[in-house]
Amino acid sequence: MELNMDYFLHMLDLTRIQCAVVMLTAFLVGFSKTGVSGVLMLVIPVLASAFGGKDSTGILLPILLVGDVFAVWSYRKSIDWKKVFAPLPWALIGLFTGAVVGRIIDDQVFIILIGVIILFCLGILVYTEKMGKNFTVPTGTWFYVTAGILSGFATMIGNAAGPIFSVYLLALGLQKNDFMGTAALFFFIINSLKVPVQIFAWHNMGLQSFLLAGVMLPMVALGAALGLFVIKKINEKIFRYLIICMTALSALRLFI
Repeated sequence: MELNMDYFLHMLDLTRIQCAVVMLTAFLVGFSKTGVSGVLMLVIPVLASAFGGKDSTGILLPILLVGDVFAVWSYRKSIDWKKVFAPLPWALIGLFTGAVVGRIIDDQVFIILIGVIILFCLGILVYTEKMGKNFTVPTGTWFYVTAGILSGFATMIGNAAGPIFSVYLLALGLQKNDFMGTAALFFFIINSLKVPVQIFAWHNMGLQSFLLAGVMLPMVALGAALGLFVIKKINEKIFRYLIICMTALSALRLFI
């Protein structure tokens, strides 16, 4: 068994700690895509600490796409197509800007930028939680343009656009299932567009990244199944508070 494990790790070019981090990441990606989306914010800084900034995004992206497929299938009857495509042109501008920035900065700056983006997104989550029912979302055109551009940039640099896009969807007043389905399709499209950028411009994705995502498919599926179950049962407010605290600590670690 020990020999098989060592061979498996050698084949994937992972240490035992890195393998454990990727397994946890795959599980939480599945859970976040069908359940509580804030969980994903926790794994991004942990993965960046284990693999480095830019390399971590190359490992995470194929796993995210697997999670996106589960989410789109699970909520396929609740997708609002018009609301998916409305912010896409602006998100592409942010995506292109993020691709250029990620190309010219070194890995240490990349890690710090991931931390800044995550803390910014956490600020949005904390503010909306604090305001509660008193939170009013802007409805002007400038808001949708800004939300699209920031979503594209944040997802390109740190795969951390969830909170920003969530505010956009809140402005549209979507119900829970419509919210999940619309977000799932949006991120499936945007994550698919990131693949050629990371292969040909950033050079941080290759066959190994897709092989790793394939190996981790059962973990993603397990997380997705649990997410579908938990979202109907859990006190989501308490859970979000826990995720916010844990993610803040993980993001701050990137600055040390």
